[in-house]
Amino acid sequence: MSDANIRIPAEARDRLAEIAAEEGLSLRAYLARLAETLLTPTERNERAEKARAVLREWNGYAPSEHEQDELDAELDRRLAEADAA
Repeated sequence: MSDANIRIPAEARDRLAEIAAEEGLSLRAYLARLAETLLTPTERNERAEKARAVLREWNGYAPSEHEQDELDAELDRRLAEADAA
């Protein structure tokens, strides 16, 4: 495996190195493990679509785009309310 150089702010590098050290890993090993655990936007969309398909099959849940937007707005409102508390 070849290495790559990535430029990030020193503060971010230091924070990641500290987290890695606390987990007993080098920064290189920590970033490699992190990369394996994150999903790309395409992978997230695929998982979301699979979950929606399971819900549709299980209980007929299939909100329209408008209903989904309303649900998202309600969730945002509740999260903002919880943050303010």
